Amino acid sequence: MKSIIKYLIILAIFVVVGFVFYNKVYIPKTTYDTLSPTRGNIDVEIFGIGNVGAKNIYSINAQTGGKILKLFTDEGEWVKKGDLLASIDSVELPQLLQESKISVTKAKSELIASQKELDSLDAQKVLAKLTYDRYNKLKKQSFASQSEYDKAKADLDVVEAQMKVTQARIKSAQLEITRSQKGVESLEVKLSRFKVYSPVDGYVIVKSVEEAQTLTPSQTIFEIVDPKTVWIKAYIDEKLSGSIKVGYSAKITLRSQRDVKYKGVVKRIVAKSDSVTQEREVDVAFEELPIPFYIEEQAEVLIATQHLDSVVKVPSSVVVYKNAQACIWLNNDFKAHCQKVEVIAKTQEEIAVKNLDINSKIIITNAKNKPLSEGMSIH
Repeated sequence: MKSIIKYLIILAIFVVVGFVFYNKVYIPKTTYDTLSPTRGNIDVEIFGIGNVGAKNIYSINAQTGGKILKLFTDEGEWVKKGDLLASIDSVELPQLLQESKISVTKAKSELIASQKELDSLDAQKVLAKLTYDRYNKLKKQSFASQSEYDKAKADLDVVEAQMKVTQARIKSAQLEITRSQKGVESLEVKLSRFKVYSPVDGYVIVKSVEEAQTLTPSQTIFEIVDPKTVWIKAYIDEKLSGSIKVGYSAKITLRSQRDVKYKGVVKRIVAKSDSVTQEREVDVAFEELPIPFYIEEQAEVLIATQHLDSVVKVPSSVVVYKNAQACIWLNNDFKAHCQKVEVIAKTQEEIAVKNLDINSKIIITNAKNKPLSEGMSIH
């Protein structure tokens, strides 16, 4: 009797354990949520990651060495074309320039004086020529002596000689003016190199020096980006990049603004791929540039390469691959069946497929469920 009771107790324990296992373990492990495919439109998008860059970034360099007297802008500030950016100590050049300008003024004054002197001599020559002509005529008629004739001739020769000297001084003054003006122009060019101006409208992204610092020739002072050329330098897998064309629309997500999608457009596809990463650079510009922007900030792009209307769509997570064949687990009369499908397009969230009934019940798996197998019973 005791042995019978013992076996009954053991049997009862097995029944209880089996019941608990079935209801608490087996049933939850084989119970799956399901969903149905949907029909709608899909935009095929290619994902890429990169950084904010620009086509035109200008390195503003010093044309000459010297001590920086003043900087007129800073990183993160906007500048206009022609704005003064920096002033460098020009030492004695302003004084030399002033001296050269004085030399020009002096040479011009000498030129004016010589021209007036020439005008006076020209009037004297007229009178001397009249006198000479009269005495020459009188001498031929024997009404004037040889000495009177010689004096008239000498007076005319003196005036003509003085005119030649004055004309030489005029030419010398003109040459001096030209020489001095060239000197002024040369010094003005040299002096202009001690002031640095912005070549474009732009945004200062780098300031490489500080006031009172001594520069070397060609040393970079600022870096300025042309905001019209700011874009994302995105890197796309070579296997996907072939379907991208210049002009395709895109969406841009900056790392600092994860919830904002900026509209963009493909502006350039770099001709050379990276042989190590097997990626290709694709430059995507903003339709409307966010202000402020940060060069080298990480960003993501989604480039739309295809648009499909009224296709059967499923979440990307439900598509599995067996021997490179895409399939979807379906609830087929409470039996698991992996239905083969043809993938015609995909995005990060959705996949468009063929060979799938719109009324199918797709099995949703998760880590708590038992792994699916063909013909497995499901709840």
